[in-house]
Amino acid sequence: MSENIQQMLAQKVPATAVSYCVALWEETPFRFKVTGARSSKLGDYRYWPKTEKHQVTVNGNLNPYQFLVTYVHEVAHRRVHRSKGDQKPHGKPWKEMFKGLMLPLLNAQVFPDDVLRPLAKHMKNPKASAVGDLALFTALQGYNAEQKEVLTLAKIADGNSFSLKSRVFEKIETKRTRALCHETRTGRKYLISLMAEVQAISEPN
Repeated sequence: MSENIQQMLAQKVPATAVSYCVALWEETPFRFKVTGARSSKLGDYRYWPKTEKHQVTVNGNLNPYQFLVTYVHEVAHRRVHRSKGDQKPHGKPWKEMFKGLMLPLLNAQVFPDDVLRPLAKHMKNPKASAVGDLALFTALQGYNAEQKEVLTLAKIADGNSFSLKSRVFEKIETKRTRALCHETRTGRKYLISLMAEVQAISEPN
């Protein structure tokens, strides 16, 4: 089984991190799946009490550095699950676990300098998602193979218009991981993920 995990991870994370990622799985096993792209999340952790099964999933379209951070993020949830008591999903126990698991990876052999710097800063007090840290999110996005063709809501300035799924919005205010947006046609307001892929709309002269 560990050979399968190693083969999967070798295709997704930096080569220098493969052995460490496999070791994390060996210490606390779980079902691991690489999924298609999901607009609402980069990965997730699930537990089924009846079968006592654990599962970690990570989006397969992520670049190696973003995939690695997401994988460790979800493994931290798997580790914290062993603790007893009612806990917030991204509370102090998870933060401490995530920081501890990431520490061996915070070096130039794993991450390029332009990612390592904002990542090290982020890990001092990790957020629920890297999307909530625009400096880190932007650095990670810089390694997307199709970066020039992908525009996320995070890159749209407040006050500008964009289209999403054939609907036109105006970005009103950037919050932590989402933006408050106004739909032009209906006048309704929505909170939209900063990860959402959008199309910019040029304003008429």
